[in-house]
Amino acid sequence: MHTILPFLLAMVAAIVLLNMWATKLKIAYPILLVVFGLLVSFVPGLPVVKINPDLIFFIFLPPLLFEAAWSISFKEMKRWWRIIGSFAFLVVFFTALAVAVTANYFIPGFTLALGFLLGGIVSPPDAVSTGAIMKFVKIPSTTSAILEGESLLNDASSLIIFRFALIAVGTGQFIWQEASLDFVWMIIGGAGIGLLLAWIFVQVHKRLPTEASSDIALTIIEPYLMYWIAEQFHASGVLAVVCGGLYMSSKRLIFLNSTSRIMGYSVWQSFVFILNGIVFLIIGLELPEIVGGLRSEGIPLRIAIQYGVLVTGILIAARIISSYAAMLATLIFRPSVAPRASSARRRLLMPLMLGWTGMRGVVSLAAALAIPITLENGLPFPNRNLILFITFVVILLTLLVQGLTLPYFIKYGHVFDDFTDEEKDKKAREEIKHQLKQHVYHFLKNKHENELNSHAGLERMLKQWEEKIQTNNTEWMNEKTKDIFFEMLESQRQFLSELNKDISVNEEIIRHQLYQLDLEEERLRMI
Repeated sequence: MHTILPFLLAMVAAIVLLNMWATKLKIAYPILLVVFGLLVSFVPGLPVVKINPDLIFFIFLPPLLFEAAWSISFKEMKRWWRIIGSFAFLVVFFTALAVAVTANYFIPGFTLALGFLLGGIVSPPDAVSTGAIMKFVKIPSTTSAILEGESLLNDASSLIIFRFALIAVGTGQFIWQEASLDFVWMIIGGAGIGLLLAWIFVQVHKRLPTEASSDIALTIIEPYLMYWIAEQFHASGVLAVVCGGLYMSSKRLIFLNSTSRIMGYSVWQSFVFILNGIVFLIIGLELPEIVGGLRSEGIPLRIAIQYGVLVTGILIAARIISSYAAMLATLIFRPSVAPRASSARRRLLMPLMLGWTGMRGVVSLAAALAIPITLENGLPFPNRNLILFITFVVILLTLLVQGLTLPYFIKYGHVFDDFTDEEKDKKAREEIKHQLKQHVYHFLKNKHENELNSHAGLERMLKQWEEKIQTNNTEWMNEKTKDIFFEMLESQRQFLSELNKDISVNEEIIRHQLYQLDLEEERLRMI
């Protein structure tokens, strides 16, 4: 314990320092974490990092998926459900199939079942890496919504492939009828269990006298419960967390107060950041042990690297081909929603850019590490170390090659110049602020007209909103005025929630304004 604890604390410190360095260099921090983990793994005397394969999913996946579900715009997911669904399911299956056929043909000892297992592991792109890169380049909000929605759902689809392939490898057979029924139950059961548990959790938050600290503690426990209970019923724990997280995200204004929302946002940002950092460091730290396993099995390192490069090339090619196929299908069947570009060159480059965003990361590593060491009959799991090594090579190459070049392709290729909506969002933000001011003014004027005539503080409040002037003087604030102010803030939240039902309104702007209202409410509580 005295050896492991300083090592873990050093890992967290390294994650923070590397993130700051990555921000200064304007590159995605997972790239530095993987390289750093690889370099540190060669330092003699460090503890060997080992995680129980049965626990790897349970430790990392539930909170990461839950936070992603809270962050994404469900409205944007519904708006772009066709392309999100095609990338999250059809493209993932096509990629897994391409990897399976390639591995079966080129890698000795790889059956189709092992190929699908590898394909299910490496097929889902990593949302963390893509999101870290997007901080440094400007892309349209629609493209960002598509990538976020895809990353949330493709984890579920790829892990379903992974699970069925794992069963096929372990049993040596694959019965399509049983697999089809299991597949349907995994999807319907996982989604249903997640939604039911999410509804129960919302009621718990609403009806019990919780405060910010207990609310946040419960939200950390809830994704683990969703995942564990769904898995006990042999349903998809991943889908349970995703569906439950989306439901609870849509109800956040109902069962969490402003204090819980503000504090919870900070806690979850830090929690998920550390989890992601640990996983990316583990990618590098695990490599020496994996290489040792390859040598014990008589697989030359050079050959294993070639297999990794081959699979990486198949993944990149499959995603790019899928991007162009999606563009072609949209132009043929849904030309009204196809993106408009000022030139044929930019239209042709757009699917290439979308295909180039397929960096692999956390989910792929977690799936690879979750492969059992032995089969049920006690025999070693076939080619486990080779699968782990290929996964590492895929993650490293996609992060280094695609992750380092993507920002430059976007910036200097001018692909999204026609679609940048920064000016549009700025105007929309100003318009929403103006509507809020009008809403508050009419709210005070119509609902509290008697108090306005008898209370100097309220008259001053009305004048403040009427003239759109902010003041820091709070000496006039009493409990009655506070109550009206809180009521006014709640009215603004309802107004914004109704405004968000308009499909043309950017939900990110709405969420920003809601966060500002939460901050204003907390400021008033301190007076």
